[in-house]
Amino acid sequence: IINISGYNIKEKVHIAKKHLLPKALKEHGIDSSVRLDHKSIEMIVESYTRESGVRTLEKMLAKIVRSQAVRVATGQKINNKLNSPDISKILGLVKYNKDMYENNQFFGVAIGLAWTPVGGDILFIESSMSSGKGKLTITGNLGKVMKESAMLALEYLKFKSNKYNIEPALFGKHDFHIHVPEGAIPKDGPSAGITILSALASLITCKKIKKSLALTGEITLRGKVLPVGGIKEKILAAHRAGIKHIVLSKDNKKDIEDIKDIYVKGLKFYYVSKMEEVLDVVLLKH
Repeated sequence: IINISGYNIKEKVHIAKKHLLPKALKEHGIDSSVRLDHKSIEMIVESYTRESGVRTLEKMLAKIVRSQAVRVATGQKINNKLNSPDISKILGLVKYNKDMYENNQFFGVAIGLAWTPVGGDILFIESSMSSGKGKLTITGNLGKVMKESAMLALEYLKFKSNKYNIEPALFGKHDFHIHVPEGAIPKDGPSAGITILSALASLITCKKIKKSLALTGEITLRGKVLPVGGIKEKILAAHRAGIKHIVLSKDNKKDIEDIKDIYVKGLKFYYVSKMEEVLDVVLLKH
């Protein structure tokens, strides 16, 4: 199996302007007077398509061009320059909301980066604690690997309780709950390991996680942070969502160096090899 990365947003916009829109205009008998600027095409890509290729994007552009062909057929004037409100009127309600970073004002909430077949995505990991006997509950349509990551993270915090001034008895007197929203979407893979660890550490130590920070990396029982895949797509998702700081394994540094500077501009990377280094970076001191 040869895995090929999907197009990023900038590539899709370029393909639409140079190939798909001219093709749609020619097929529908409309001259090149119909124009869509960069922002309008970007809005179509982010709000009406979610795919690795451009097939749906081509359909959306054809629908827009057809609307102008109808105007010609009914004796109306063509709308030469279509803006976002015009596009929404033609294509209808937005299908997909742009993943935006939300200011993290709560203990026990961390933001992870995930790879999907249609590109990168941001993932919110929520955790809570209540009186109980140390039971761990995991919800949100998670696969076996993600559940194992949650168990590893909790075991690590038990092992390092002295380092982080955690009362060891706390783990036996409380139940822990980890939830990943959007339960209708199946989620699995080891890359959420350090995100789950950070969420639990924030909850138990009552320390908030730094603002505008996201994480991706696998954890081990020995306290190591291992590299993960899909880095390019994850970085683009972080950039799109307004994330400024990213924590990942030292072994993923080579993947960052392969990404064009334009896509990593404004991002600060923290490379870690141990789980304790993760917590040193992400948890605020007060």
